[in-house]
Amino acid sequence: MEAKTIKKIGVLTSGGDSPGMNAAIRAVVRAGFYYDIEMYGIYRGYEGMISNDIKKLESKHITHVLERGGTFLKSARSAEFRTPEGRQIAYNNLKSHGIDALVVIGGDGSLTGAHLFYKEFGVPAIGLPGTIDNDLSGTDSTIGFDTACNTAIEAIDKIRDTATSHDRLFFVEVMGRDAGFIAINAGIGSAAAAILIPEKKMPIEHLVDKLRIRTKAKKASNIVIVAEGGKSGGATEIAALVSKHLPYYDIKVTILGHLQRGGSPSSYDRLLASKLGVSAIEGLLQGKYDVMAGLINNKVVYTPIKKAIVDDKSVDEDDFRVAKILST
Repeated sequence: MEAKTIKKIGVLTSGGDSPGMNAAIRAVVRAGFYYDIEMYGIYRGYEGMISNDIKKLESKHITHVLERGGTFLKSARSAEFRTPEGRQIAYNNLKSHGIDALVVIGGDGSLTGAHLFYKEFGVPAIGLPGTIDNDLSGTDSTIGFDTACNTAIEAIDKIRDTATSHDRLFFVEVMGRDAGFIAINAGIGSAAAAILIPEKKMPIEHLVDKLRIRTKAKKASNIVIVAEGGKSGGATEIAALVSKHLPYYDIKVTILGHLQRGGSPSSYDRLLASKLGVSAIEGLLQGKYDVMAGLINNKVVYTPIKKAIVDDKSVDEDDFRVAKILST
């Protein structure tokens, strides 16, 4: 498509926050300034677009945000934006500010909104994959995933100290309702006894047998990682089932929860967010619309948003094989 003249770009974050969103906003805004574009912050995502919470951004707004977790533009979920009437109000507000294009940072729901907006009103938009779940195709890693994994591993390392001291069996629940990327990475990185993810169902009998073998081998500690959306159930439910088979274990459950969303972004997430932020502005200026900017084999690629949110991205089978070998 032929590139439109773009003089004003709005940037927003939507859905669940992830470490590195601020770094992405900073890169988008700085790249906009570099190309002599007026930049506008849309606060509270699509909800802010509807309520006209839109402000022109200056350099002072992005000072000392690179290292901060969360998103200074804030985020919210908007039921009204899911309606044609809500999107019409949002479009009218954008036009009142003269905004020509959008950069949307978020997960599949956020990018779906950008796709609908482009389809209905022709507003050029590029999405950036901002989610700890790493469940968007078109990029090797999403912004925030690396930090979330590091946070989970750091917490599990501390839990292992207690598990070893008391010969306890811990079930640690990590985020990943529909995707087991955090669980598999944190499990390998923390030497977990077993990893339960949404993509694969592990019968309780198999888990019990595995733990019995480790008991005979006199393993000093046993930690089982459970993705919150695992097909076998959550950590609390699985722990209760295992306790019926292994009553001699002192079983504890730890749910990491939103701890994984916060914190200063890792070096990798800062770099990823920065590269993709610049690529979003340059992509818009080159006429790349309705796409998501991602990084594959360390190269920036632009994937149609519809493909990025629809194509299944599942845990690498080789990672699962490695985890199985190392947990024996």
